[in-house]
Amino acid sequence: MTNKAPVKANSEFEDITSYVTSFGMFIRKTSVDELPQLWNIIKGDMSFIGPRPLANTDEKVLSLRKQNGADQILPGISGLAQVNGRNNLSDEDKAAYDAKYAVHLSFRVDMLLTVETFVSVLKRDGVFKETSAKHGESLEKSHE
Repeated sequence: MTNKAPVKANSEFEDITSYVTSFGMFIRKTSVDELPQLWNIIKGDMSFIGPRPLANTDEKVLSLRKQNGADQILPGISGLAQVNGRNNLSDEDKAAYDAKYAVHLSFRVDMLLTVETFVSVLKRDGVFKETSAKHGESLEKSHE
């Protein structure tokens, strides 16, 4: 991010790309910026799959997670919301995907989401919020 970027949730930006440097754009699109999270997994503070850890600026999603119980499981590098739209989802949809993941938590689901994460990273899906097109995926079409 540039020094002029306002402090707010990613979802509140109309066009976040105007605040991202070219180097920052490269590391976001390739998801290289997630590699330091591996240390948190080794320490046991995170999992590979789970609801994304959020900053305090994402207080709406954090509040919804508390209501739906998704705050009771370890956060992860990727999760159900990330493979279903990432930054193109509303706060309500993110929290709903997190709750759905918490209810269906299993090794099988984690393996499916791991594969889908690799596909999403290779395709560079949803790295930044789409501004010209509406994200058409619906929560009902998500994983069972």
